[in-house]
This record gives sequence, C-alpha cells and structure tokens, in this order.
Amino acid sequence: MRVLCVFLLAALLPFSLSSRRDPFAWLYRGHGYLQADTTGGDCPAECDCPPTFPVAMYCDGRGLTAIPAIPSRMKYLYLQNNAITAVPESALVNTTNLVWLMMHHNQLTSDNIDKKAFLKLEKLERLYLQHNNLTNIPLNLPRSLQDLRINHNRIDKVTPADLEGMDNLTILYLHDNFVTDMGASLKGLKSLTLLDISDNKLTEVPAALPEHLHQLYLESNSIDSLPEGFLGHFTQLQYIRMAHNNLTDKGIPPHTFNVTGLVELDLSFNKLERIPLVSTTLQHLYLQANQIKEFSVGSFCSIVDVTNFSKLQTLRLDGNEISLQDIPSDSALCLRVASTIEV
Repeated sequence: MRVLCVFLLAALLPFSLSSRRDPFAWLYRGHGYLQADTTGGDCPAECDCPPTFPVAMYCDGRGLTAIPAIPSRMKYLYLQNNAITAVPESALVNTTNLVWLMMHHNQLTSDNIDKKAFLKLEKLERLYLQHNNLTNIPLNLPRSLQDLRINHNRIDKVTPADLEGMDNLTILYLHDNFVTDMGASLKGLKSLTLLDISDNKLTEVPAALPEHLHQLYLESNSIDSLPEGFLGHFTQLQYIRMAHNNLTDKGIPPHTFNVTGLVELDLSFNKLERIPLVSTTLQHLYLQANQIKEFSVGSFCSIVDVTNFSKLQTLRLDGNEISLQDIPSDSALCLRVASTIEV
C-alpha cells in the first residue's frame, strides 16, 4: 500500500506543477482536505492564493490591466509581467501587512501612481518597479524599505525628498534610466550597501555617497573625473565598476585607488593612458580598451621582496597600446600570484 501511495503522488505532482499553480491544489479541490484561507477577503478569481502559503497572492503574467482586490492578510504580492497602468490609493489601502510587492514589467507611469499609494505600507521591505514607464521615484515610499528596484524606467532626476528617511534601505537599483543629476539624494541612506546607477546620463560622481557601500556600479555614464578623496570615507567598499565612461589620467587624483579593502576595480573602456596606482590588496583590475602606452610595475608595487607583493589575480590590459614585450621582467616578482594577465 505504501508503494502504491508513493506511485500515485509521483504521477499526480507533475500535472500540478505544470499549471503554475499550487502544486498541492489537487489535495483540496473538491475534497475539502485543505480549506482556502479567506481571512481578510477572498482570493480574486484571476489570481492564485495557495492554501499551503495563505499570505501570498500570485497574479503574475495574467494579462491584468488593473490591480485586483487584495485580501488584507497578504504579505507577498506578485503582480509582475502584466499590463497594469496605475496604482490608485484605494488599491493598497487595506494591504498594511505587505512585506514584498512585485510590480516589475508592467506599464506604470508616474502620473498614474497616487501620491499616497504606498504611504500605509509600513512593513514593506521589497518593492520592485523595474521595467515600467516611470519618470520619477514615487512619493511617500515606506521608510521600512530594504530593497528598491526601479531600474529600466525613464527617471531623469533624483531629489533628496525622493529617498528621505530611508534609513533601512540596503539595495538600490537605479540603472538604465536617464538620470543627469542626483544632488545629495543619497546622503541619508545610512544602511545602503549596493548602489547601481550605471547606464544613466551622469557627468560626475554623485555627492555624499553612503559610507557603508559595499558595491558601487557607475559604468556606462559620461563621467570624466573623480573628486579628491573619492574613496577616503568608505569603510566597506570592495567593488567599483566604472567601465564605459570618459575618465582620463588628469581626471583621477593621485592615490585615488590606493586604498585597502578594494577587491575589484573596473576602469575598462575609458581614456586612460597610464595604469593608475592601486593597492597591493586589490585582486581584480580591468583596464582593457583604454589608451595605455606603458606598463609600470610601480602602479602595483612600490617595494618588491619576499613579503611585499601585489595580491592581484586578474589583470586585463588587452585593447591598449602595449604588448607582451612591453612588460618588464621584474613584474613577475611583483605580480607573482596573478593567474590571468591579458595584454
């Protein structure tokens, strides 16, 4: 009998999985073994609210043009991959328990998001709004947010008021927009560890970057210089990507990248003619597709002996104006742990 039960379960489970609905729906539909939770309202017909996970509502990929009625018990709401155009205040007024709200890949515009739409979501931690048609960050976002993804929109400016009071925000994806100015909008983000503002229209590094950043992505902008002491106040920064900008040797102050703690530095596809001075603790350096004309061992090691050498593992110099013959023989002692050097 036990073998028969296992066989039946194995046969039925694939059919339930293929429907993209609750894999155990066959247990309660028409049999009454599991009862759907109706606390705070019934699940709308166009969505799935699995009894096995009663605080989640799956409405993704249903061709919706408006937000359906949401039971107040919901903590996780999936509305992505639809054609929703607006977020009226009434749509979320009873959803004060929401922790995750996924609305990416819709047709939202800033004019159609009510000013108070997100105001009462005081428990919200994740808000995904990427791949919409927004021209600004929505107003009155919850201060509880930890993860905000608003990339691939049409945002051209970020003001301090847009992110005011977001002390808990740790992840901010703003890449692939049209941002030209951020002012001091990032100053108050005390918990931010990952900032991605690549693929925008920035001509300078935003002011007052949060000191606890761990990852900073600025590639594919139009930045031609870096401020003095650019990295001086960071305590945890390990990854910097600034590929596809307009950086020149003149625009990078001496010792800018000679800071301990940095693990990866990407300056590829810029206009550098020299290898910048970097810390001996750096592990990965990408300088391909610049205009570098000489290989300077001093950029990696000021002193070379048994105990003093670069920890660099990866060095990309291909697409520059040097060849293998331009690399001095004493560089082997300095770069003794490098596993990849491309010229």
